[in-house]
Amino acid sequence: MSLFDAYRFNGKRALVVGGATGMGAAAAEVVRDAGAEVVVMDYAEVTLPGVKAVHVNLADKASIEASIDEIGGPVHALFSCAGVADGTPGIERINFIGHRHLIDQLLAADLLPRGSAIGMISSAAGLPWQVNLPQLLEYLKITDFDEAAEWCVANGRADYMWSKQSINAYVAQEAFGLLKRGIRINAILPGPTDTPLARANADMWLGFGADYREEVGIEASTPLEQAYPLVFLCSDAAGGITGITMITDAGYVAAGVTNAFPPAQPVVEFLSTFAYPTEDA
Repeated sequence: MSLFDAYRFNGKRALVVGGATGMGAAAAEVVRDAGAEVVVMDYAEVTLPGVKAVHVNLADKASIEASIDEIGGPVHALFSCAGVADGTPGIERINFIGHRHLIDQLLAADLLPRGSAIGMISSAAGLPWQVNLPQLLEYLKITDFDEAAEWCVANGRADYMWSKQSINAYVAQEAFGLLKRGIRINAILPGPTDTPLARANADMWLGFGADYREEVGIEASTPLEQAYPLVFLCSDAAGGITGITMITDAGYVAAGVTNAFPPAQPVVEFLSTFAYPTEDA
């Protein structure tokens, strides 16, 4: 045994939801190589060798509940990675409600033991979650799968930005209660990352911050560059960290906040202050 073993996952089981492609696939590969027994859930075909594949449709409550029976044991590290872009039917379920329901099912089945951790993938689009916190907290009170989805559609919140803000608010709200059960929960907020989903929406997703990356001489993040901090947050080495939403954007937001890179300032200000209309508006 060495102190560095806290970064490894020997003797642990990891569940990667949305692990067929992109950042989820990279996380599955990293945690597998770090010694974990890995189960990958996805709607798409899972091709990573050395893992157990389970089919799940996060837009379907029954599919989520059926998938729990296939896990085959405790989950010491849960990576909630699946996500889709605006325009995808059921985005509100796939990006957040389905993940939350799966977590609830794991907790109810006592499959997240003391010492386990949850890592979620949010986005820079989730930055203004504190601005919208009163609305988000009211929304999070709707714990029924179908009712939450219906609320999003009825209130014009079935979109990417709301789903990512929901993740951030959920992580912050749930950290205290989960820690009393010995479970940690965190999220990363990636900047532009070269994934299949990003390439399918390249003008918006990979175009974002291109001037900043050109100025500092870097490319868009690779899936592995996002997987490393996500996996770290679920390792024992991060045992003192819970309830955070870690910005993993190569410094773009920081440069905008401080005006170190002036072109980023108005963009970051918008992302940080965007407020959804209220019922009184």
